[in-house]
Amino acid sequence: MAMIQQNGKSKFVSDINVTPLVDVMLVLLIIFMITAPMMTQGVDVELPETTAQSLPQEEKPITISINRSGEIFFDRDKGNRKFIREQLAILAKIDKQRQVLLRADRQVAYGIVVSVMADIKAAGFDKLGMITQPEEQNL
Repeated sequence: MAMIQQNGKSKFVSDINVTPLVDVMLVLLIIFMITAPMMTQGVDVELPETTAQSLPQEEKPITISINRSGEIFFDRDKGNRKFIREQLAILAKIDKQRQVLLRADRQVAYGIVVSVMADIKAAGFDKLGMITQPEEQNL
């Protein structure tokens, strides 16, 4: 509370100073505006379209992505085929029954996709799925 003098008398003023509140809210707004775009999927992949329905999943699958330029990602970690084989070998020791999903851009050469699929199978994973985009229906 503040005191003001009016006609030689002191009076209490019971106003709330909202300036610090506005400052904090603006800083939080800026922080959220900067971090929100970073919370999306990390690998930009243009998926092929198909009419197949998605399969039910019991646990979070392992995701391997191949972007348009042929770069391979294990979840969001970029690496080469050797890195992918090493990561899969580590996970195969824990649980070979876990599902592995492959996201490959439609522009990636078929040979790269097949070689990554072979690496997944060589690591001992039998549950291999492909992530695709649903086909748009022309109405």
